[in-house]
Amino acid sequence: MDCNKVMLTGNLTRDPELRHTPSGHSVSSFPLAVNNRYKQGDAFKEEVCFIDIVVFGRTAELCSEKLKKGSPIVVDGRIQQRRWEDAGQKKSKHEIVGQNIKFLPKKEKSHA
Repeated sequence: MDCNKVMLTGNLTRDPELRHTPSGHSVSSFPLAVNNRYKQGDAFKEEVCFIDIVVFGRTAELCSEKLKKGSPIVVDGRIQQRRWEDAGQKKSKHEIVGQNIKFLPKKEKSHA
């Protein structure tokens, strides 16, 4: 049995970019920063992973309308590898195809 399921929580690092395919379908893409905080010795460390997200149809339109740089979201989707050729050189990249996007409220910054 094959399983291709990804769930990520993070913040957009750029406003979503909306475009349309030649057949008129909406496509939106944006990078997501996903943080991993862990303890190393007595100190806490944080590493950030940047992941490209792509969404289609009405979800793409809603993401472009409602989200902006810094917006927190949960992405439920699948990983895909895109391949293309550029100036005779074969290229590829992995990205997440978002099937469900949950918009999260922004965290209030405490001024303690």
